[in-house]
Amino acid sequence: MSKVYISLGSNLGDRQKNIEEAIKLISHQPLIKINKISPVYETEPVGFSEQGWFLNLAMELETTLLPQKLLAVLQEIEAKLSKKLERKWGPRTIDLDILLYADIILDLPDLQIPHKLMQTRAFVLIPLAQIAPNIKHPVLNKTIQELLRIKGFYEEVRKLKIMN
Repeated sequence: MSKVYISLGSNLGDRQKNIEEAIKLISHQPLIKINKISPVYETEPVGFSEQGWFLNLAMELETTLLPQKLLAVLQEIEAKLSKKLERKWGPRTIDLDILLYADIILDLPDLQIPHKLMQTRAFVLIPLAQIAPNIKHPVLNKTIQELLRIKGFYEEVRKLKIMN
């Protein structure tokens, strides 16, 4: 079993219900075990600000699925929840991203592990630090806690609203 960290986000429709449904669908996958779930944070949109705020969280999973197969399973769940994405970084019912997969480093056209922007996003690092503060980014060789400190995201923690 490989340890995997993913992020979940939603800013369309009933955001909390979208997140809960995604968690339920992930939990029903026979080759995926959910170990930890962070608190849910309400966060400002990044990249395209003319949209509603997101609910975001991070999860720790264990799976025997290879990274590309896990991506396919997550994309199927997004499709079941009617993921709508009309523009890059635009509004969406659900977004599931693989952040880290064991210590694997992949750079494929449709899958980059570690997630290529995770270290620049407070809405990813803050929830991830709640469940895996000491896990190391395999490229940057820094823990999630260190990345938060380096990026100065601790100031952002006070701005984020914990939803649960």
